Amino acid sequence: MGRYWQVLQLFWGTAIAAELEYRMNFVIAALTSVGGLAGSLFGLFLFYQADYQFQGWSWDEALLVLGMFTLLQGFSATLLIPNLNKIVTQVQEGTLDFVLLKPISSQFWLSTRLLSPWGLPDLVFGLLVIAYAGRHLDLSWMAYLRAVPPLVCGALSLYSLWFMLGATSIWFVKVYNVTEVLRGLLEAGRFPVVGYPVAYRIFFTFVIPVAFLTTIPAQAMLKPGSQGWLLASALLASALLWVANRFWRFALRFYTSASS
Repeated sequence: MGRYWQVLQLFWGTAIAAELEYRMNFVIAALTSVGGLAGSLFGLFLFYQADYQFQGWSWDEALLVLGMFTLLQGFSATLLIPNLNKIVTQVQEGTLDFVLLKPISSQFWLSTRLLSPWGLPDLVFGLLVIAYAGRHLDLSWMAYLRAVPPLVCGALSLYSLWFMLGATSIWFVKVYNVTEVLRGLLEAGRFPVVGYPVAYRIFFTFVIPVAFLTTIPAQAMLKPGSQGWLLASALLASALLWVANRFWRFALRFYTSASS
């Protein structure tokens, strides 16, 4: 583990140094994040302006879900998009050969090699929205701590799904459209899952686990007795991580390298 930690520090140090050569990108990313958050708030406001509310969710409680979504969006922009989308390019160009030859886990290398600071605005705005809503709901620090485990599990689940889609590029090469479909489905996490019809709730809970990414962490903050959902979130994350690792090993059996 110590060796992997040293490698991770080297990865992220060089990645940030390279990205900071284009500092204006940070300003553009911040403005984009502000625009995206404003659009999300406006969309949520449209539901509540006529005294409508999602079943059992007040305006401030729904803001918690939006804050969780913004946090995960920042996590995706910081770590998932710069790394996992490059799997497709590496398969196309044959540079995956060099990754597989390194004395380190190829999944670890592909998942952590790059770090983009341009996702930081979403991370900051997500925390601000959660803090604002939590203050209005008079939540304790313990409530914030309860949200950490399911949020981490949600991030791991999101990573696993994204990585498995990236791994399919070994067969299909160009899977950009598939990852965009996944990102589109995850947009449903902006709102509490109870706001959707029953069929969609089932789909977003048991097929594409959007509910575990945003709604469950928000529920953990609001309801201390939600240990069952926390356990389910942990089991889902563990299962998806295991499946992602096995699926990657299976996919590598079909990788023939650029020189063969």
